[in-house]
Amino acid sequence: MKNQVIIAFAFLISTFSFAQKKELKAVEKAIKSNNYSEAKAGLTQVESMLSGLDAKTKSQYYLLNAQALYANGAGSNVDIDKALESLSNVTEGYPEETAQLKQDMINNFLTKGNAAYEKNEFGIASNDFERAYRVSTKDTVYLYYAAATAVNLQDYDRALGLYKELKNLGYTGIEQQYYATSVETQKEEFFQNKSMRDLSVKAKTHIKPEDRKSESKKAEIIKNIALIYVTKEDNDNALTAMKEARAESPDDINLLLSEANVYYKMGNVEEFKSLLQLATTKDPKNPELQYNLGVIASESEHPEEAMEYYKKAIELDPKYVNAYINMAALILNKEQALIEEMNGLGTSKKDDLRYDELREMRQQIYKDAIPYLTDAFKIDNQNVSAAKTLMNIYSVLGETAKYNEMKEKVDVLEATGN
Repeated sequence: MKNQVIIAFAFLISTFSFAQKKELKAVEKAIKSNNYSEAKAGLTQVESMLSGLDAKTKSQYYLLNAQALYANGAGSNVDIDKALESLSNVTEGYPEETAQLKQDMINNFLTKGNAAYEKNEFGIASNDFERAYRVSTKDTVYLYYAAATAVNLQDYDRALGLYKELKNLGYTGIEQQYYATSVETQKEEFFQNKSMRDLSVKAKTHIKPEDRKSESKKAEIIKNIALIYVTKEDNDNALTAMKEARAESPDDINLLLSEANVYYKMGNVEEFKSLLQLATTKDPKNPELQYNLGVIASESEHPEEAMEYYKKAIELDPKYVNAYINMAALILNKEQALIEEMNGLGTSKKDDLRYDELREMRQQIYKDAIPYLTDAFKIDNQNVSAAKTLMNIYSVLGETAKYNEMKEKVDVLEATGN
């Protein structure tokens, strides 16, 4: 009696399995007819009994489910993500069908992603590039495209996650590249693959074939992680990432300056100054570095040191208007100590003599500032601050003609809203 029960139960399982396989065939037929809603309905019936199917039939279900959800590229974003998940469960059998679906998906995602990118629809592009990678994780370059496009969208949280994933994968982006020189133009041209290049050389349309390796993107990825932390004002993680990025790319002056700016934001002026000075040794002809060092020296109450930096900035770039303005400001700052001493003097003959000395020193300060303000206004004739300061100086010095000339310019600038 027990044997009969077991045989009957086994027969029941066989009947059950046969029914599900029959249902999956109907689903397959619906998909071939592009009737995806009917296919989804059939798959829903099979899903509840999925645990009872053998491994190969389960794989068939997941493959068909992926095809139905993908709907030849017409599926919704949610359905496409589900299709990718379902496709990852195809573990036994159907290699050709799976490979074909994956290739169709990749081609579709890349086509849509590139089209979206051309329209500056960076969110759509980034998602499609990432999906292409999820289909084929050996093609890590698609994940790189997804991260870079997310930056264009300023979706820094998403970009950070993708860049971290690339870093953890050890992605370098190094590729073999193929070049040859055109006989007609005598210019070097890039070929997509070795076969195309070699055929052109064989056809004698090109000469001088050369193979090269593209540059590694590892330093760029670490740098972007650091810069995203800076943008997010996550200073501690930014500095950690910066140090790692600088170790990968020690000669990147922009990276060095970015790290310096993080320290500046944190109020660590000494470290900021130290990094700027290091930057000047790597890029001694950069006027902006000299100018920024001048600003720091000025804020640290080292005016003479600041002047030297500003002079160097002007020497490197004679049109660096802010350096002229700041030089004039440093010179005029000397006036305050003279005014305080003048106000503290009495009425004695000695005090009167000292007062005349201080007045001459004050006038000399004005005269020393004039050339820098004049040059600044020549470079930027819309700079109302420089014009007003010059006007006031000429008034104090009693140079009426120059005062009137500058006043006219100030009146015009203020009337036009500058």
